[in-house]
Amino acid sequence: MGMKIFGVIGDPIEHSMSPAMHNDLFQYYQVDAIYHKFRVEKDQLKEAIDGIRGLKISGVNVTIPHKVNIIPYLDDIEEIAREIGAVNTVVNNKGKLVGYNTDGLGFIEALKPLIKLPLSQSKILLIGAGGAARAIYFTLAYTGVKDIDICNRTKETADYLIQHCKYNANSNSLSIPEAENCLEKYDIIINTTSVGMHPNIDKSPLSLKNIKLDTLVSDIIYNPLLSTFLKDAKNKGATVQNGVGMFVYQGALAFEKWTGISPDTKRMENIVLDKLGGNTIC
Repeated sequence: MGMKIFGVIGDPIEHSMSPAMHNDLFQYYQVDAIYHKFRVEKDQLKEAIDGIRGLKISGVNVTIPHKVNIIPYLDDIEEIAREIGAVNTVVNNKGKLVGYNTDGLGFIEALKPLIKLPLSQSKILLIGAGGAARAIYFTLAYTGVKDIDICNRTKETADYLIQHCKYNANSNSLSIPEAENCLEKYDIIINTTSVGMHPNIDKSPLSLKNIKLDTLVSDIIYNPLLSTFLKDAKNKGATVQNGVGMFVYQGALAFEKWTGISPDTKRMENIVLDKLGGNTIC
């Protein structure tokens, strides 16, 4: 059979932590495979997909800027990825390229150990209405979560997201000030924006003045590991979570699709934290 090849395609790709994470897993589980990073510029995507087929590469992760544009080049796409309109994992199934989106499910898996109420009973506020918000919102609704509001600087963008979700969720769109005024009603607050990411580490997407004590506050940022938003939440007595968990679990779901092995996520997290060196500002 020979060694299988996997990888990640994107641009830029130098700082990807996926190779360290997956190559460690291949070694740990004694899988004869190797994982590379492939820099693929925007106008090279079709050639790259042809290369995956021609070279019989077994699977790839897909990152910026290709998650949306890759869809027409694939043979099949799972339902939730099609609805989200973005793919982050491809499996080469005997020459047939199948696209998945493990971002939303990865986020949910990372959240599960921290939640007090079942997700189906939780009131959730999503901050932001971009690509990450779409993946998380659609996947939450797809898995049966009913109470999800979206706040965004532009309410129309949040409205658009709500209107285009075919899964049945009870959702309202809010402006940032409207959300700030009623934060106490939410059990989980999730920042899906890049506000607070390096180099703008002093910024926060909204004021947490009105949150209740036992709120779970999640930020998909992990550079820095503790954003200003999460620091504020911690000071208010909230449980906090950064973006490392989502990154690890989306990778774990991809690894499982490629190998059939459900990997040790704690091991993966340690690799990522080691790679980040505890200091994520680069």
